[in-house]
Amino acid sequence: MDSFSGMTIFVQVAELRSFGAAGRHLGISASAVSKGVARLEQKLGVRLFQRSTRSVSLTAEGTLFLERCRRILAEIAAAEHELASTTASPQGRLRVSLPLVSGLMWPVLSAFVSHYPQIELDLDFSDRLVDVVDEGFDAVVRTGELSDSRLMSKRLGISHFVCVGAPRYFEQYGMPERPEDIARHACLMHRVPSTGLLEKWRLRRDDEDADLRPAASMTSNHLETLRHMAIQGHGIAYLPDFAVRTAIDHGELVTVLNEWAGASSTFWILWPSNRLLLPRVRAFVDFMAKHLILHSKQSFVYSSNKFPPKN
Repeated sequence: MDSFSGMTIFVQVAELRSFGAAGRHLGISASAVSKGVARLEQKLGVRLFQRSTRSVSLTAEGTLFLERCRRILAEIAAAEHELASTTASPQGRLRVSLPLVSGLMWPVLSAFVSHYPQIELDLDFSDRLVDVVDEGFDAVVRTGELSDSRLMSKRLGISHFVCVGAPRYFEQYGMPERPEDIARHACLMHRVPSTGLLEKWRLRRDDEDADLRPAASMTSNHLETLRHMAIQGHGIAYLPDFAVRTAIDHGELVTVLNEWAGASSTFWILWPSNRLLLPRVRAFVDFMAKHLILHSKQSFVYSSNKFPPKN
């Protein structure tokens, strides 16, 4: 603390070029300022100022020390601001990138807005691989493997793919009993936006694997469009469980090849590691991690009964 006090006094004298002016700025006497500088010079073993009756100027050593002190004091001020901001009310604009599964996100986003009305959400729905830092996003939600070392991350959960179709479709065309039977059906294929390739239908049973890329009766890069077309009876789709859970519960879709497990995908929330974690970003990260949760049957559900009350 003595070093910190000495550096504060030294910087004020260096910037104001006056012991008296520095004392008035700091609320102490000119004598106290002079003694503080003298103690610092004695500790360092160098003279920091050239003094005369009319002026105060930095020595070469003082000029070098001034730059160091400014950086140290700036870091301390930033640390104090960071600690103070953790107790501040979350507010301001929050720019977030989310995958093209808006139906999955709508309930939890609505609850977030109700709970934090002073946060202005700026939402970008896209499946492209965004550059979180360079494009100025505060946070992103994505699936897959993590590769950017500039980002902090928190896992939201895991989704699993299932093969689904409308009951009336299977009444007309029959249900596939093995993966190879898929080739005889109309298949609604997902085109991966980041690569432009059709997504493989990966299935596994015990030690037996089946990687299918069936002929497409329709392709789309939008999961909700594929779900709608499947509900309308246009074919079989290979979709993540969170996208079809409600339709299955309502009897609009049924799963097939249930003894075969589909591929899994991990959902992450990511944010830049080199920025001050503002209260609004922390609030969003914590809210998503708490309220977008996994069901015991390995499908995404919303813990709507656990949403906090509106402010």
